[in-house]
Amino acid sequence: METFTRNSHHFWNILFNRKAIWIAFFVFAFTGCNNSIEEEQEAKTQEEQNNVLKDILEKDKLIALTDNSATSYFIYRGQPMGYEYELLDLFAKYLDVDLEIKVVDDIDALLDSLDAGKGHIAAANLTVTSSRKNRFLFSEPHLRTKQVLIQRMPEDFRRLTRNQVERELIRDPVELANETVYVRTGTSFYERLINLSDEIGDTIHVGKLAGVVEADSILAMVSSGQIKYSIEDENVARFFQPFYPNVDIETPVSFSQNIAWALPQNGNKLLDTVNKWITAEQSTSDYAYIYNKYFKWSKKSRQAESSYSLKGGGMISPYDNVIKQYANKINWHWPLLASVVKQESNFNPNVKSWAGAVGLMQVLPATAIQYGVDSHQLAMPEPNIFAGTQYMDWIENYWKRELDDTTDVIKFTLASYNVGLGHVIDARRLAVKY
Repeated sequence: METFTRNSHHFWNILFNRKAIWIAFFVFAFTGCNNSIEEEQEAKTQEEQNNVLKDILEKDKLIALTDNSATSYFIYRGQPMGYEYELLDLFAKYLDVDLEIKVVDDIDALLDSLDAGKGHIAAANLTVTSSRKNRFLFSEPHLRTKQVLIQRMPEDFRRLTRNQVERELIRDPVELANETVYVRTGTSFYERLINLSDEIGDTIHVGKLAGVVEADSILAMVSSGQIKYSIEDENVARFFQPFYPNVDIETPVSFSQNIAWALPQNGNKLLDTVNKWITAEQSTSDYAYIYNKYFKWSKKSRQAESSYSLKGGGMISPYDNVIKQYANKINWHWPLLASVVKQESNFNPNVKSWAGAVGLMQVLPATAIQYGVDSHQLAMPEPNIFAGTQYMDWIENYWKRELDDTTDVIKFTLASYNVGLGHVIDARRLAVKY
């Protein structure tokens, strides 16, 4: 019995030791397997984080999503412009890749497009909010602004004292209680109104602006009395306010907020690159020039005035002979061409617009070079009118192909030269749609 017990004890010791060895083996193998899985997952995550930047470099193209607005992206006389566009263009040059712009109608659709992988980056004066940060990565801010109330000045405000004007305006957001403020859905302005209503402990009615409504249209609606109040980013409001002198934009409804570029969640490597570039770029003269061009220079400083007035004896300007010469070349009635010159520059050959257009017919250097006129020649009357009329002729031929009613060709040509062909095409498309 004693022997059996001792042997049994020995047997169980051996069995236990063997089990321990096997358990240790499996634990080691499992741990190693787990480590291998974790390393594999980490490598996969790292690869995914590299995917966006890798895709840009492999395709030699940065695809940017933006909106069609005066501060983001627009076409002016055949040339792409806009604060966001010019920054994106600089960044694409930094990466040494091409830039492809995709215009998306509204902010909701724009962010959904970024989420769906239709672009590498979204740049549309985007305010960084908590809800947006849950969906996307955001770069270092390239701009800071605050939201301001858009409201109409009192009637005959120019005849009133400053104190009388102030008494008619809202200067404290608390005074918005029970008022209706119209904003675009899907924007940070909508979120701000909801939060502001909670903060003041009273109801602010939110009016929704349906469809694609740009900031300048909102200021126009307030100016005309179509709506009473709206909200806009201060930097954008200041860009358009000179066009609507009866609109006040001096009441802030938020603290300063960051404006930045949005990137997909797997874009960490691209984010690092963007942040490095923004930090360095903000101290350069290029950035200062772009910022001042869109947000600092007033409308009055964008275009100089000429003291020239109409003369007797049928003379319209000192450049009548040159205008007649080039009007004949494109088969235009010369007084009509003279009226274009008057509208564009007030017959001042030295005027330069905020957008970089130069001279009598306000020709952009990039447009002029297509017709053999370099930037140094643009301030000279004859080369300027030559380049301007060549571009005008190209626009006219475009509309001759597009329009069924040829009596509208001149009207569309004049409008396209003044505001840009792209804007007229967009307006025509919207007119058909609605």
